[in-house]
Amino acid sequence: MNKIAESSSVYLFAFIGSVVLMLCLGIWVARRNRTGEDFLLAGRRLSIPFVTGSALATLVGTGSSLGAVSLSYTNGWAGALYGLGGAAGIFLLLWLFADVREHGFMTFPEEMSYYYGANRIIKGAVAVVLFLATVGWLGAHILGGALYLSFLTGMNMALAKVVVAVGFGLYTVIGGYWAVVVTDMVQGTILFLGFSAIAVLALVKAGGFDSMNEKAPAEATSFLGVETLGTIPAISMAVVIAVGVLATPSHRQRIYSADSTRTARRSFAIVGVLFAAFAITPPIVGLSAQALSPGMDNPDLAFPTLATEVFPVWVGALLLVSGLSATMSSGDSEAITGVTIFLRDVSKMVTGKMPQAHNMVFYSRIALVAVLVFALGGALLAETIIEYITTMIATVLTGLLIAALLGKFWNRATWQGGLGAIIGGAAAATTVNLSESLTEYWGNPVIPSLVVALVVGVLVSLVTPRRKISAAEALRLLAAERSEIDVGTQLRASDGTPSCHTAPEPGHTAPGQGRR
Repeated sequence: MNKIAESSSVYLFAFIGSVVLMLCLGIWVARRNRTGEDFLLAGRRLSIPFVTGSALATLVGTGSSLGAVSLSYTNGWAGALYGLGGAAGIFLLLWLFADVREHGFMTFPEEMSYYYGANRIIKGAVAVVLFLATVGWLGAHILGGALYLSFLTGMNMALAKVVVAVGFGLYTVIGGYWAVVVTDMVQGTILFLGFSAIAVLALVKAGGFDSMNEKAPAEATSFLGVETLGTIPAISMAVVIAVGVLATPSHRQRIYSADSTRTARRSFAIVGVLFAAFAITPPIVGLSAQALSPGMDNPDLAFPTLATEVFPVWVGALLLVSGLSATMSSGDSEAITGVTIFLRDVSKMVTGKMPQAHNMVFYSRIALVAVLVFALGGALLAETIIEYITTMIATVLTGLLIAALLGKFWNRATWQGGLGAIIGGAAAATTVNLSESLTEYWGNPVIPSLVVALVVGVLVSLVTPRRKISAAEALRLLAAERSEIDVGTQLRASDGTPSCHTAPEPGHTAPGQGRR
Protein backbone atom coordinates (compact mmCIF):
# COMPACT_ATOMS: atom_id res chain seq x y z
CA MET A 1 0.00 0.00 0.00
CA ASN A 2 2.99 2.31 0.41
CA LYS A 3 3.51 2.25 -3.29
CA ILE A 4 -0.13 3.27 -3.78
CA ALA A 5 0.21 6.11 -1.28
CA GLU A 6 3.33 7.42 -3.00
CA SER A 7 1.62 7.30 -6.39
CA SER A 8 -1.80 8.57 -5.34
CA SER A 9 -1.09 12.11 -6.55
CA VAL A 10 -0.25 10.75 -10.02
CA TYR A 11 -3.46 8.75 -10.13
CA LEU A 12 -5.53 11.69 -8.90
CA PHE A 13 -3.99 13.93 -11.55
CA ALA A 14 -4.80 11.34 -14.22
CA PHE A 15 -8.40 11.20 -13.05
CA ILE A 16 -8.80 14.98 -12.97
CA GLY A 17 -7.22 15.25 -16.41
CA SER A 18 -9.63 12.70 -17.90
CA VAL A 19 -12.66 14.43 -16.35
CA VAL A 20 -11.53 17.84 -17.61
CA LEU A 21 -11.10 16.40 -21.12
CA MET A 22 -14.62 14.93 -21.04
CA LEU A 23 -16.02 18.18 -19.66
CA CYS A 24 -14.41 20.18 -22.48
CA LEU A 25 -15.91 17.80 -25.02
CA GLY A 26 -19.30 18.18 -23.34
CA ILE A 27 -19.11 21.97 -23.55
CA TRP A 28 -17.97 21.75 -27.17
CA VAL A 29 -20.95 19.66 -28.28
CA ALA A 30 -23.50 21.49 -26.11
CA ARG A 31 -24.12 24.01 -28.90
CA ARG A 32 -25.90 21.25 -30.84
CA ASN A 33 -28.66 21.06 -28.22
CA ARG A 34 -31.42 23.27 -29.54
CA THR A 35 -34.37 20.93 -28.85
CA GLY A 36 -35.30 18.09 -26.53
CA GLU A 37 -34.69 15.69 -29.39
CA ASP A 38 -31.14 16.99 -29.71
CA PHE A 39 -30.44 16.72 -25.96
CA LEU A 40 -31.99 13.28 -25.45
CA LEU A 41 -31.45 11.54 -28.81
CA ALA A 42 -28.65 13.52 -30.50
CA GLY A 43 -31.17 14.66 -33.11
CA ARG A 44 -31.49 11.06 -34.36
CA ARG A 45 -28.46 11.71 -36.57
CA LEU A 46 -25.90 9.18 -35.29
CA SER A 47 -23.86 7.52 -38.04
CA ILE A 48 -22.10 4.14 -37.85
CA PRO A 49 -18.90 5.38 -36.10
CA PHE A 50 -20.94 7.14 -33.39
CA VAL A 51 -23.35 4.25 -32.76
CA THR A 52 -20.54 1.68 -32.83
CA GLY A 53 -18.18 3.63 -30.59
CA SER A 54 -20.77 4.58 -28.00
CA ALA A 55 -22.43 1.15 -27.86
CA LEU A 56 -19.09 -0.62 -27.51
CA ALA A 57 -17.93 1.76 -24.79
CA THR A 58 -21.13 1.12 -22.85
CA LEU A 59 -20.83 -2.65 -23.24
CA VAL A 60 -17.22 -2.67 -22.06
CA GLY A 61 -18.30 -1.07 -18.81
CA THR A 62 -18.29 -1.88 -15.12
CA GLY A 63 -19.44 -5.46 -15.52
CA SER A 64 -16.92 -6.45 -18.17
CA SER A 65 -14.05 -4.66 -16.43
CA LEU A 66 -14.26 -4.94 -12.66
CA GLY A 67 -17.00 -7.57 -12.62
CA ALA A 68 -15.64 -9.95 -15.27
CA VAL A 69 -12.05 -9.65 -14.03
CA SER A 70 -13.26 -10.39 -10.49
CA LEU A 71 -15.15 -13.42 -11.79
CA SER A 72 -12.03 -14.56 -13.64
CA TYR A 73 -9.87 -14.15 -10.54
CA THR A 74 -11.99 -16.67 -8.66
CA ASN A 75 -13.36 -18.80 -11.53
CA GLY A 76 -10.75 -18.57 -14.28
CA TRP A 77 -11.94 -18.70 -17.88
CA ALA A 78 -15.54 -18.33 -16.73
CA GLY A 79 -14.92 -14.59 -17.07
CA ALA A 80 -15.15 -15.00 -20.85
CA LEU A 81 -18.84 -15.82 -20.44
CA TYR A 82 -19.52 -12.13 -19.84
CA GLY A 83 -18.17 -11.10 -23.22
CA LEU A 84 -19.65 -14.04 -25.11
CA GLY A 85 -23.06 -13.52 -23.54
CA GLY A 86 -22.93 -9.81 -24.31
CA ALA A 87 -21.95 -10.46 -27.93
CA ALA A 88 -24.82 -12.94 -28.31
CA GLY A 89 -27.18 -10.35 -26.88
CA ILE A 90 -26.02 -7.70 -29.35
CA PHE A 91 -26.46 -10.02 -32.36
CA LEU A 92 -29.95 -10.97 -31.17
CA LEU A 93 -30.80 -7.33 -30.59
CA LEU A 94 -29.93 -6.29 -34.15
CA TRP A 95 -31.76 -9.31 -35.57
CA LEU A 96 -34.94 -8.99 -33.49
CA PHE A 97 -35.34 -5.29 -32.73
CA ALA A 98 -33.18 -3.03 -34.94
CA ASP A 99 -36.14 -2.42 -37.24
CA VAL A 100 -37.98 -0.44 -34.54
CA ARG A 101 -35.88 2.56 -35.63
CA GLU A 102 -38.38 2.99 -38.46
CA HIS A 103 -41.16 3.92 -36.02
CA GLY A 104 -39.45 6.91 -34.41
CA PHE A 105 -39.76 5.71 -30.83
CA MET A 106 -38.10 7.69 -28.09
CA THR A 107 -38.09 5.17 -25.23
CA PHE A 108 -38.41 1.44 -24.59
CA PRO A 109 -41.71 1.90 -22.68
CA GLU A 110 -43.10 3.63 -25.78
CA GLU A 111 -41.94 0.72 -27.92
CA MET A 112 -43.56 -1.75 -25.50
CA SER A 113 -46.78 0.24 -25.59
CA TYR A 114 -46.84 -0.03 -29.39
CA TYR A 115 -46.67 -3.83 -29.21
CA TYR A 116 -49.82 -3.80 -27.08
CA GLY A 117 -51.97 -1.32 -28.97
CA ALA A 118 -50.60 1.88 -27.39
CA ASN A 119 -51.83 0.61 -24.03
CA ARG A 120 -51.16 3.15 -21.30
CA ILE A 121 -51.13 0.68 -18.42
CA ILE A 122 -48.28 -1.40 -19.76
CA LYS A 123 -46.41 1.73 -20.86
CA GLY A 124 -46.68 3.15 -17.37
CA ALA A 125 -45.68 -0.11 -15.68
CA VAL A 126 -42.68 -0.61 -17.96
CA ALA A 127 -41.67 3.03 -17.52
CA VAL A 128 -41.55 2.70 -13.74
CA VAL A 129 -39.72 -0.65 -13.88
CA LEU A 130 -37.17 0.56 -16.41
CA PHE A 131 -36.61 3.88 -14.71
CA LEU A 132 -35.77 2.09 -11.46
CA ALA A 133 -33.64 -0.48 -13.33
CA THR A 134 -31.74 2.28 -15.13
CA VAL A 135 -31.07 4.04 -11.86
CA GLY A 136 -29.84 0.69 -10.52
CA TRP A 137 -27.48 0.25 -13.46
CA LEU A 138 -26.23 3.77 -12.95
CA GLY A 139 -25.59 3.00 -9.28
CA ALA A 140 -23.51 -0.03 -10.27
CA HIS A 141 -21.35 2.11 -12.56
CA ILE A 142 -20.85 4.72 -9.85
CA LEU A 143 -19.82 1.92 -7.48
CA GLY A 144 -17.37 0.50 -10.03
CA GLY A 145 -15.71 3.83 -10.70
CA ALA A 146 -15.47 4.56 -6.99
CA LEU A 147 -13.71 1.24 -6.39
CA TYR A 148 -11.01 2.25 -8.87
CA LEU A 149 -10.66 5.76 -7.54
CA SER A 150 -10.70 4.82 -3.86
CA PHE A 151 -8.19 2.03 -4.22
CA LEU A 152 -5.73 3.93 -6.35
CA THR A 153 -5.84 7.30 -4.59
CA GLY A 154 -6.69 6.30 -1.02
CA MET A 155 -9.83 8.43 -1.17
CA ASN A 156 -12.67 7.56 1.21
CA MET A 157 -15.06 5.18 -0.57
CA ALA A 158 -18.16 7.30 0.03
CA LEU A 159 -16.38 10.42 -1.21
CA ALA A 160 -15.09 8.51 -4.25
CA LYS A 161 -18.68 7.60 -5.20
CA VAL A 162 -19.69 11.25 -5.02
CA VAL A 163 -16.66 12.35 -7.06
CA VAL A 164 -17.30 9.77 -9.80
CA ALA A 165 -20.99 10.68 -10.02
CA VAL A 166 -20.17 14.38 -10.25
CA GLY A 167 -17.37 13.66 -12.74
CA PHE A 168 -19.47 12.15 -15.52
CA GLY A 169 -22.58 14.00 -14.40
CA LEU A 170 -21.07 17.37 -15.27
CA TYR A 171 -20.40 16.77 -18.95
CA THR A 172 -23.65 14.82 -19.37
CA VAL A 173 -25.74 17.63 -17.87
CA ILE A 174 -24.00 20.19 -20.07
CA GLY A 175 -23.87 18.33 -23.37
CA GLY A 176 -26.71 15.80 -23.22
CA TYR A 177 -26.69 12.73 -25.46
CA TRP A 178 -24.29 14.30 -27.92
CA ALA A 179 -21.78 14.61 -25.08
CA VAL A 180 -22.44 11.00 -24.10
CA VAL A 181 -21.80 9.76 -27.63
CA VAL A 182 -18.68 11.85 -28.29
CA THR A 183 -17.09 11.15 -24.90
CA ASP A 184 -17.98 7.47 -25.21
CA MET A 185 -16.06 7.27 -28.47
CA VAL A 186 -12.99 8.80 -26.79
CA GLN A 187 -13.38 6.67 -23.68
CA GLY A 188 -13.98 3.54 -25.75
CA THR A 189 -10.69 4.09 -27.57
CA ILE A 190 -8.84 4.62 -24.28
CA LEU A 191 -10.60 1.61 -22.84
CA PHE A 192 -9.67 -0.80 -25.61
CA LEU A 193 -6.06 0.34 -25.77
CA GLY A 194 -5.73 0.40 -21.99
CA PHE A 195 -7.28 -2.99 -21.35
CA SER A 196 -5.33 -4.59 -24.17
CA ALA A 197 -2.07 -3.13 -22.87
CA ILE A 198 -2.78 -4.27 -19.29
CA ALA A 199 -3.72 -7.78 -20.49
CA VAL A 200 -0.52 -8.16 -22.52
CA LEU A 201 1.67 -6.80 -19.72
CA ALA A 202 -0.05 -9.03 -17.15
CA LEU A 203 0.32 -12.12 -19.29
CA VAL A 204 4.04 -11.46 -19.85
CA LYS A 205 4.57 -10.76 -16.14
CA ALA A 206 2.79 -14.00 -15.21
CA GLY A 207 5.10 -15.96 -17.51
CA GLY A 208 2.74 -16.68 -20.39
CA PHE A 209 -0.34 -18.85 -20.71
CA ASP A 210 1.33 -22.05 -19.49
CA SER A 211 2.68 -20.47 -16.32
CA MET A 212 -0.56 -18.58 -15.68
CA ASN A 213 -2.66 -21.75 -15.99
CA GLU A 214 -0.27 -23.80 -13.87
CA LYS A 215 -0.67 -21.42 -10.92
CA ALA A 216 -4.47 -21.47 -11.11
CA PRO A 217 -6.72 -24.24 -9.76
CA ALA A 218 -7.26 -26.96 -12.37
CA GLU A 219 -11.02 -26.39 -12.56
CA ALA A 220 -10.49 -22.66 -13.22
CA THR A 221 -8.58 -23.47 -16.41
CA SER A 222 -11.34 -25.69 -17.81
CA PHE A 223 -13.27 -24.60 -20.89
CA LEU A 224 -15.11 -21.40 -19.94
CA GLY A 225 -14.63 -22.33 -16.30
CA VAL A 226 -17.45 -24.86 -16.47
CA GLU A 227 -15.80 -27.14 -13.89
CA THR A 228 -15.60 -24.39 -11.30
CA LEU A 229 -18.98 -22.77 -11.92
CA GLY A 230 -20.93 -25.84 -12.98
CA THR A 231 -22.59 -26.37 -16.36
CA ILE A 232 -25.97 -24.83 -15.54
CA PRO A 233 -24.57 -21.83 -13.62
CA ALA A 234 -22.16 -21.19 -16.52
CA ILE A 235 -25.03 -21.21 -19.00
CA SER A 236 -27.00 -18.96 -16.66
CA MET A 237 -24.14 -16.49 -16.54
CA ALA A 238 -23.99 -16.15 -20.33
CA VAL A 239 -27.78 -15.98 -20.63
CA VAL A 240 -28.20 -13.31 -17.97
CA ILE A 241 -25.69 -11.04 -19.70
CA ALA A 242 -27.40 -11.59 -23.06
CA VAL A 243 -30.78 -10.76 -21.50
CA GLY A 244 -29.27 -7.63 -20.00
CA VAL A 245 -28.19 -6.44 -23.45
CA LEU A 246 -31.53 -7.32 -25.06
CA ALA A 247 -33.69 -5.57 -22.47
CA THR A 248 -31.50 -2.72 -21.23
CA PRO A 249 -33.02 0.58 -22.45
CA SER A 250 -29.65 2.27 -23.05
CA HIS A 251 -28.96 -0.09 -25.97
CA ARG A 252 -32.43 0.66 -27.37
CA GLN A 253 -31.48 4.34 -27.16
CA ARG A 254 -28.72 3.67 -29.71
CA ILE A 255 -31.29 2.25 -32.12
CA TYR A 256 -33.68 5.17 -31.72
CA SER A 257 -30.92 7.75 -32.20
CA ALA A 258 -29.29 6.12 -35.24
CA ASP A 259 -29.81 7.91 -38.53
CA SER A 260 -31.38 4.79 -40.08
CA THR A 261 -32.22 1.14 -39.46
CA ARG A 262 -29.32 0.15 -41.69
CA THR A 263 -26.92 2.12 -39.50
CA ALA A 264 -28.26 0.44 -36.37
CA ARG A 265 -27.85 -3.04 -37.86
CA ARG A 266 -24.35 -2.51 -39.21
CA SER A 267 -23.14 -0.78 -36.08
CA PHE A 268 -24.40 -3.54 -33.78
CA ALA A 269 -22.87 -6.21 -36.02
CA ILE A 270 -19.47 -4.55 -35.63
CA VAL A 271 -19.98 -4.16 -31.89
CA GLY A 272 -20.90 -7.84 -31.53
CA VAL A 273 -17.74 -9.01 -33.28
CA LEU A 274 -15.48 -6.66 -31.29
CA PHE A 275 -17.07 -7.52 -27.96
CA ALA A 276 -16.75 -11.27 -28.65
CA ALA A 277 -13.04 -10.72 -29.32
CA PHE A 278 -12.78 -8.67 -26.13
CA ALA A 279 -14.17 -11.62 -24.13
CA ILE A 280 -10.70 -13.14 -23.73
CA THR A 281 -9.29 -10.05 -21.99
CA PRO A 282 -10.92 -10.36 -18.51
CA PRO A 283 -9.83 -14.01 -18.03
CA ILE A 284 -6.24 -13.14 -18.97
CA VAL A 285 -6.16 -10.25 -16.52
CA GLY A 286 -7.99 -12.15 -13.79
CA LEU A 287 -5.87 -15.30 -14.01
CA SER A 288 -2.67 -13.24 -14.21
CA ALA A 289 -3.71 -11.33 -11.09
CA GLN A 290 -4.48 -14.62 -9.36
CA ALA A 291 -1.03 -15.95 -10.25
CA LEU A 292 0.81 -12.78 -9.21
CA SER A 293 -1.30 -11.81 -6.16
CA PRO A 294 -3.05 -14.93 -4.83
CA GLY A 295 -5.37 -14.92 -1.83
CA MET A 296 -6.92 -11.50 -2.42
CA ASP A 297 -9.74 -10.69 0.02
CA ASN A 298 -11.81 -8.63 -2.44
CA PRO A 299 -11.64 -10.02 -6.01
CA ASP A 300 -13.33 -6.83 -7.28
CA LEU A 301 -9.96 -5.16 -6.70
CA ALA A 302 -7.99 -7.70 -8.72
CA PHE A 303 -7.52 -5.36 -11.66
CA PRO A 304 -6.30 -2.27 -9.76
CA THR A 305 -4.18 -4.41 -7.42
CA LEU A 306 -2.39 -5.96 -10.38
CA ALA A 307 -1.40 -2.60 -11.83
CA THR A 308 -0.44 -0.87 -8.59
CA GLU A 309 1.53 -3.64 -6.92
CA VAL A 310 3.15 -5.25 -9.94
CA PHE A 311 3.63 -2.55 -12.56
CA PRO A 312 5.13 0.97 -12.67
CA VAL A 313 3.15 4.08 -11.83
CA TRP A 314 2.38 4.92 -15.46
CA VAL A 315 0.65 1.55 -15.85
CA GLY A 316 -1.44 2.30 -12.79
CA ALA A 317 -2.41 5.66 -14.26
CA LEU A 318 -3.36 3.94 -17.54
CA LEU A 319 -5.44 1.47 -15.55
CA LEU A 320 -7.20 4.25 -13.67
CA VAL A 321 -8.11 6.15 -16.83
CA SER A 322 -9.14 2.93 -18.61
CA GLY A 323 -11.21 1.68 -15.70
CA LEU A 324 -12.91 4.99 -15.13
CA SER A 325 -13.54 5.24 -18.86
CA ALA A 326 -15.34 1.90 -18.62
CA THR A 327 -17.57 2.96 -15.75
CA MET A 328 -18.17 6.53 -16.89
CA SER A 329 -18.98 5.59 -20.49
CA SER A 330 -21.62 3.20 -19.19
CA GLY A 331 -22.86 5.49 -16.44
CA ASP A 332 -23.50 8.50 -18.66
CA SER A 333 -25.57 6.38 -21.05
CA GLU A 334 -27.71 5.02 -18.24
CA ALA A 335 -28.19 8.52 -16.84
CA ILE A 336 -29.46 10.04 -20.09
CA THR A 337 -31.66 6.99 -20.74
CA GLY A 338 -33.22 7.30 -17.31
CA VAL A 339 -33.98 10.95 -17.91
CA THR A 340 -35.56 10.21 -21.30
CA ILE A 341 -37.86 7.60 -19.77
CA PHE A 342 -38.75 9.94 -16.92
CA LEU A 343 -39.64 12.90 -19.14
CA ARG A 344 -41.32 10.93 -21.94
CA ASP A 345 -43.21 8.32 -19.94
CA VAL A 346 -43.15 8.68 -16.16
CA SER A 347 -44.09 12.36 -16.12
CA LYS A 348 -46.95 11.68 -18.56
CA MET A 349 -48.26 8.90 -16.33
CA VAL A 350 -48.08 11.01 -13.15
CA THR A 351 -49.21 14.43 -14.42
CA GLY A 352 -51.29 13.43 -17.43
CA LYS A 353 -49.39 15.77 -19.76
CA MET A 354 -46.03 16.05 -21.50
CA PRO A 355 -43.37 18.66 -20.66
CA GLN A 356 -43.51 21.81 -22.76
CA ALA A 357 -41.35 21.53 -25.86
CA HIS A 358 -39.56 24.86 -25.45
CA ASN A 359 -38.42 23.87 -21.94
CA MET A 360 -37.26 20.33 -22.75
CA VAL A 361 -33.51 21.01 -22.55
CA PHE A 362 -33.93 22.78 -19.20
CA TYR A 363 -36.20 20.03 -17.85
CA SER A 364 -33.76 17.39 -19.07
CA ARG A 365 -30.87 18.91 -17.16
CA ILE A 366 -32.89 19.23 -13.95
CA ALA A 367 -34.10 15.64 -14.24
CA LEU A 368 -30.57 14.44 -14.97
CA VAL A 369 -29.30 15.94 -11.73
CA ALA A 370 -32.16 14.28 -9.84
CA VAL A 371 -31.45 10.88 -11.42
CA LEU A 372 -27.75 11.12 -10.55
CA VAL A 373 -28.57 11.96 -6.94
CA PHE A 374 -31.03 9.05 -6.76
CA ALA A 375 -28.49 6.59 -8.20
CA LEU A 376 -25.75 7.91 -5.94
CA GLY A 377 -27.94 7.17 -2.94
CA GLY A 378 -28.21 3.54 -4.04
CA ALA A 379 -24.49 3.30 -4.78
CA LEU A 380 -23.65 4.53 -1.29
CA LEU A 381 -25.42 1.44 0.09
CA ALA A 382 -23.94 -1.12 -2.36
CA GLU A 383 -20.67 -3.03 -1.99
CA THR A 384 -20.30 -5.66 -4.73
CA ILE A 385 -20.74 -5.44 -8.49
CA ILE A 386 -21.30 -8.67 -10.39
CA GLU A 387 -23.97 -10.00 -7.99
CA TYR A 388 -25.64 -6.59 -8.01
CA ILE A 389 -25.84 -6.61 -11.80
CA THR A 390 -26.91 -10.23 -12.35
CA THR A 391 -29.55 -10.13 -9.62
CA MET A 392 -31.07 -6.96 -11.00
CA ILE A 393 -31.17 -8.30 -14.57
CA ALA A 394 -32.83 -11.58 -13.57
CA THR A 395 -35.38 -9.83 -11.36
CA VAL A 396 -36.29 -6.85 -13.54
CA LEU A 397 -35.40 -7.49 -17.17
CA THR A 398 -36.21 -11.15 -17.94
CA GLY A 399 -39.97 -10.70 -17.80
CA LEU A 400 -39.66 -7.48 -19.76
CA LEU A 401 -37.77 -9.25 -22.55
CA ILE A 402 -40.41 -11.98 -22.76
CA ALA A 403 -43.16 -9.35 -22.84
CA ALA A 404 -41.39 -7.56 -25.71
CA LEU A 405 -40.94 -10.78 -27.69
CA LEU A 406 -44.55 -11.85 -27.17
CA GLY A 407 -45.89 -8.42 -28.07
CA LYS A 408 -43.85 -8.08 -31.24
CA PHE A 409 -44.01 -11.61 -32.64
CA TRP A 410 -47.31 -13.09 -31.35
CA ASN A 411 -50.54 -11.42 -32.46
CA ARG A 412 -52.54 -13.08 -29.68
CA ALA A 413 -50.47 -11.42 -26.93
CA THR A 414 -52.46 -9.00 -24.74
CA TRP A 415 -51.34 -6.22 -22.47
CA GLN A 416 -52.50 -8.29 -19.49
CA GLY A 417 -50.25 -11.11 -20.69
CA GLY A 418 -47.32 -8.73 -21.09
CA LEU A 419 -47.84 -7.42 -17.59
CA GLY A 420 -48.18 -11.00 -16.31
CA ALA A 421 -44.85 -11.92 -17.93
CA ILE A 422 -43.10 -9.03 -16.19
CA ILE A 423 -44.60 -9.90 -12.80
CA GLY A 424 -44.11 -13.65 -13.24
CA GLY A 425 -40.46 -13.24 -14.20
CA ALA A 426 -39.77 -11.05 -11.18
CA ALA A 427 -41.59 -13.44 -8.84
CA ALA A 428 -39.65 -16.45 -10.14
CA ALA A 429 -36.33 -14.64 -9.78
CA THR A 430 -37.17 -13.56 -6.25
CA THR A 431 -38.14 -17.12 -5.31
CA VAL A 432 -34.81 -18.48 -6.58
CA ASN A 433 -32.85 -15.73 -4.86
CA LEU A 434 -34.49 -16.56 -1.52
CA SER A 435 -33.54 -20.25 -1.77
CA GLU A 436 -29.91 -21.22 -1.22
CA SER A 437 -30.38 -24.62 -2.86
CA LEU A 438 -32.01 -23.15 -5.98
CA THR A 439 -29.39 -20.42 -6.21
CA GLU A 440 -26.61 -23.00 -5.95
CA TYR A 441 -28.21 -25.12 -8.67
CA TRP A 442 -29.00 -22.33 -11.16
CA GLY A 443 -26.16 -19.92 -10.38
CA ASN A 444 -28.56 -17.01 -10.95
CA PRO A 445 -32.33 -17.05 -11.54
CA VAL A 446 -32.40 -15.93 -15.17
CA ILE A 447 -33.44 -19.28 -16.72
CA PRO A 448 -36.35 -20.03 -14.32
CA SER A 449 -37.38 -16.41 -14.61
CA LEU A 450 -37.50 -16.58 -18.42
CA VAL A 451 -39.49 -19.83 -18.38
CA VAL A 452 -42.04 -18.65 -15.83
CA ALA A 453 -42.42 -15.29 -17.59
CA LEU A 454 -43.12 -17.06 -20.89
CA VAL A 455 -45.67 -19.45 -19.40
CA VAL A 456 -47.50 -16.72 -17.49
CA GLY A 457 -47.46 -14.36 -20.46
CA VAL A 458 -48.96 -16.97 -22.81
CA LEU A 459 -51.59 -18.26 -20.39
CA VAL A 460 -52.81 -14.82 -19.35
CA SER A 461 -52.95 -13.68 -22.98
CA LEU A 462 -55.09 -16.67 -23.93
CA VAL A 463 -57.72 -15.94 -21.29
CA THR A 464 -57.94 -12.18 -21.89
CA PRO A 465 -59.53 -10.29 -24.84
CA ARG A 466 -57.58 -9.76 -28.04
CA ARG A 467 -56.10 -6.39 -28.91
CA LYS A 468 -58.58 -4.15 -30.73
CA ILE A 469 -56.25 -1.34 -31.83
CA SER A 470 -54.25 -1.97 -35.01
CA ALA A 471 -50.50 -1.44 -35.24
CA ALA A 472 -51.02 1.56 -37.54
CA GLU A 473 -53.45 3.19 -35.11
CA ALA A 474 -51.11 2.52 -32.18
CA LEU A 475 -48.28 4.25 -34.06
CA ARG A 476 -50.52 7.23 -34.81
CA LEU A 477 -51.55 7.61 -31.17
CA LEU A 478 -47.96 7.40 -29.91
CA ALA A 479 -46.69 9.83 -32.54
CA ALA A 480 -49.38 12.34 -31.61
CA GLU A 481 -48.40 12.11 -27.97
CA ARG A 482 -44.71 12.37 -28.79
CA SER A 483 -45.19 15.39 -31.02
CA GLU A 484 -46.09 17.48 -27.97
CA ILE A 485 -42.43 17.57 -26.98
CA ASP A 486 -41.11 17.90 -30.53
CA VAL A 487 -39.48 14.50 -30.63
CA GLY A 488 -39.86 12.01 -33.46
CA THR A 489 -42.22 14.10 -35.59
CA GLN A 490 -40.00 13.54 -38.61
CA LEU A 491 -38.53 10.12 -39.29
CA ARG A 492 -35.80 8.96 -41.59
CA ALA A 493 -36.27 6.02 -43.91
CA SER A 494 -34.06 2.97 -43.58
CA ASP A 495 -31.88 4.13 -46.44
CA GLY A 496 -31.05 7.30 -44.57
CA THR A 497 -33.25 9.62 -46.62
CA PRO A 498 -36.05 11.70 -45.10
CA SER A 499 -39.43 10.03 -45.04
CA CYS A 500 -42.92 11.33 -44.48
CA HIS A 501 -44.01 12.86 -41.21
CA THR A 502 -45.76 10.77 -38.62
CA ALA A 503 -49.23 12.19 -38.35
CA PRO A 504 -50.31 13.86 -35.12
CA GLU A 505 -53.83 13.85 -33.81
CA PRO A 506 -56.39 15.58 -36.02
CA GLY A 507 -56.38 19.29 -35.41
CA HIS A 508 -52.96 19.21 -33.72
CA THR A 509 -49.98 20.58 -35.58
CA ALA A 510 -46.74 18.96 -34.49
CA PRO A 511 -44.23 21.62 -33.48
CA GLY A 512 -41.14 21.71 -35.62
CA GLN A 513 -42.74 19.84 -38.49
CA GLY A 514 -40.85 20.32 -41.73
CA ARG A 515 -37.77 21.87 -40.12
CA ARG A 516 -35.25 19.34 -41.41
